[in-house]
Order: sequence, then C-alpha cells, then structure tokens
Amino acid sequence: MVSEMRIESLLIFAAAGLAGLLMAVGVLAEEPIKPIPETIDVNPWKVDLGRSLFHDPILSKDETIACASCHELASGGDDGLRVSIGIEGREGPINSPTVFNAAFNFKQFWDGRARDLEAQIDGPIQNPVEMGNLWPDVVSRLYQDSEYPARFNEIYPDGINRKNIKNAIAEYVKSLITPNSRFDRWLKGDEGAITAYEKHGYALFKDYGCVSCHQGANVGGNMFQVFGVLNDYFKRRGDITDADLGLYNVTGNEEDRHSFKVPSLRMAAHTAPYLHDGSAKTLRDAVDAMFEFQLGREAPDEDKDAIVAFIKTLAGESEEF
Repeated sequence: MVSEMRIESLLIFAAAGLAGLLMAVGVLAEEPIKPIPETIDVNPWKVDLGRSLFHDPILSKDETIACASCHELASGGDDGLRVSIGIEGREGPINSPTVFNAAFNFKQFWDGRARDLEAQIDGPIQNPVEMGNLWPDVVSRLYQDSEYPARFNEIYPDGINRKNIKNAIAEYVKSLITPNSRFDRWLKGDEGAITAYEKHGYALFKDYGCVSCHQGANVGGNMFQVFGVLNDYFKRRGDITDADLGLYNVTGNEEDRHSFKVPSLRMAAHTAPYLHDGSAKTLRDAVDAMFEFQLGREAPDEDKDAIVAFIKTLAGESEEF
C-alpha cells in the first residue's frame, strides 16, 4: 500500500510538472516565433521518387544540372554562391535560397511569382539559364530511362507526365523541414537549450524590430517587404537589374518595386552569402544591411553580434542536412 507521504510526493511532482508545462505553453503562446512542427504529412513513396528526381541531372537539357546543384542539402539547402550557375556555366541573376522549410513559405521565389512548390518547379526546368529544358523533352527522357517508368506507374495511374513529375518533386521538397532547433527546444520549455547570450540576442532581435518581418515558424517567408525601405539600397549599389525589381516584375505596381519575399532565417547560419543579390558575405554583413536599409538606425557591435548568435540557434535537424 502506498504511504500517504509517497502519495503527497507524487502529487507535488505532478503539480510541478503541470506547472512547468503550463509555463512553457504560456511562453510559446506569447512569442512571435513558433517551433517548426516535428513532422509534416507527406506521401513517402512520392518523397522517395521526388528525391531521385531532385538529385538527377536528367531533368536539365544537357544533363549536367540537377535541382540539388543549386540546393546542396548537406550544406544548408543552397549553393553558397553569390548567384547560381546553370547549364553551360551560365550565371543566374539572383541568389539561390535554401529549400529547407520551403513548404512554410507563403509564396515561392524571391519575387513570389509561384503560388506553391509545384508551380515553382516550372521555373528552373524551363529557364534557359538554369536547366534550359522543355517539358516534352523531360517527359520523353524519363520514359526512356530504365527505372523511372515503373516507379511512376507504381504511384500515379497516368504514369510520367509534367503534373506528376512536379508533384513528386514538390512532395520531396515539402518533406525538407528542420525541426528541433535549439531555439525551438527553448520555446518548448528547455531553458538550457540556448545560452544567456543567445537569449539576449533574441531580446534585441525583438526590441530593434527585426521580428516585425521575421516571425512565425519559418522566421520569415510569410510577407513581402521593400528592400531599402528607410535608406535607398539600390541607389547606393547602382547597376539595377530586372532581378532587383522584385515583386514589381509580377504585379507591375510601382509600390512593389524592389519588394521581395522576406527570407526565412531558419537556415541562415549555413546559407551565406545573403540578400537577393548575394552581396552580404557573412551573417553579420546581412545584419548590418538590415539595420541600415530596413531599420534605419544604428546599433553597437555587441548588439549586432548577439543577434547573430541568436540567429545561429534557429537551424534544426534533418536527415538530409
């Protein structure tokens, strides 16, 4: 028979646990950044097929460039270049963003011209600078492959076609999430998951207003913002290109000139260089640019360094990374 003292101890332990849980839930509810879900609903057979297609240069015109060429998963989901390089060594116009957590973006591409992951796939495959291919040629080449016809037929009743290729690749990209970051563990109640210095960096990130654009589960990716809202970045840099026009290229509205999808900071610790033009070589350079051109204010070096330390806590885990 359990003693009264033992019962009392169990009740105290349970109450403490419940209090801790309620405190963690309360903290989580108040924070503008939310944890990445630990799982996401995907079709594992489509993911497996999409993984093969994502890494296969068969999709490009000269069979030299795969999706993974510009999105190297082992190093953070981008290519580490100022702008990406496509077929025949052709230089692209814009910095390649990470594909990790792309499923949480409200639009795809810097200018948001693709509504979802499937629509995004048309871009690189047909772009003459990137993969330079045509969908009829892609479908024909996959039909001639020794393995793809059977693999498609196992999943899709109508076999290999443009829609199904895009669907499989999109399902794979959807699976590329990075949960369980140190910051997410802190949000869920693990006080020791980040250091006091990193917590200070997060407090500064909020106090200075960075969080007004970088919030939610993806710490960005859910709104457009003009780059150079308080100081004219493009006047300073010069040599304006079509890629610099951002959302204006999609809408034609003057207020959208130089407006871009706010990038996610989730994998920022691993995806230098930064900004749409790759002009910020380090994470600290990117923070400097944000203070000058977005916030229009100065900050001491120690504050900026603390913010960088906080951003480095956001990268989570993935079998692909």
